Amino acid sequence: MSLKQTLLDATQAGAVVMKNYFDKQFTISNKEGINNLVTEADFKSEEAIFATIKANYPHHFILSEEAGALEQNSEYKWIIDPIDGTVNFANGIPICCVSIALEIDGVIEMGAVYNPFLGEFFFAQRGFGATLNDKIISVSKKEKLAESCLVTGFPYTYLDEPNGPLQVFEKLIRNGIPVRRLGSAAIDLCWVACGRFDGFYEHKLQAWDSAAGFLIVEEAGGKVTDMKGNYYNPYQPGIIATNGHIHNDLQRVVNGGNL
Repeated sequence: MSLKQTLLDATQAGAVVMKNYFDKQFTISNKEGINNLVTEADFKSEEAIFATIKANYPHHFILSEEAGALEQNSEYKWIIDPIDGTVNFANGIPICCVSIALEIDGVIEMGAVYNPFLGEFFFAQRGFGATLNDKIISVSKKEKLAESCLVTGFPYTYLDEPNGPLQVFEKLIRNGIPVRRLGSAAIDLCWVACGRFDGFYEHKLQAWDSAAGFLIVEEAGGKVTDMKGNYYNPYQPGIIATNGHIHNDLQRVVNGGNL
């Protein structure tokens, strides 16, 4: 089976588990920090995804949120979040998804993000554009930060640094810029990619949160960098993803500048 089909099938397999557990009774436990949840469904989704990948590519490297790194001597790495937006999922809020990226020789080449509750399947392959339910998508065309609609997230463990999540959020809100907080970074990125949001920023993410979504934004014509404007690497914490037009202005504000 091709790499692409395996990615699509693995994403679907995780989503089937999500739907089976959604709004039902299941065990919930805490990871480090308050409300940093993991559920029985996270583990079952992860198992279904692993089974699909290993059936076709048993020797590939896997990096997943719950299991950690299953290291193999391979240039292929699958980066998996079996449920992105676990707090939403645990509370019956249907803003959550499966997110899987495929990295080859250190470069993210494919990514899929699927929210089965909204019926939205995002996919991108490097150099081939991005799609939502097989239809080509593109970022918004807004050119002014002041007229933009943004989305962000707040990390469970706050970095002790100036211009942290709350400070940036307050600055934007006080200047009349709407900023949403959905609770799923993968969905945030995909909604930038399809033009619903004009920009997304977050101070602290893990690779499994953003590896698929950032490629989807890029392939939809957007721009993704770290907080300082360098080319985005999902293995470092900060991210700014926009339609490109507002990128420099949002980056300036995130780093303490004025609108």
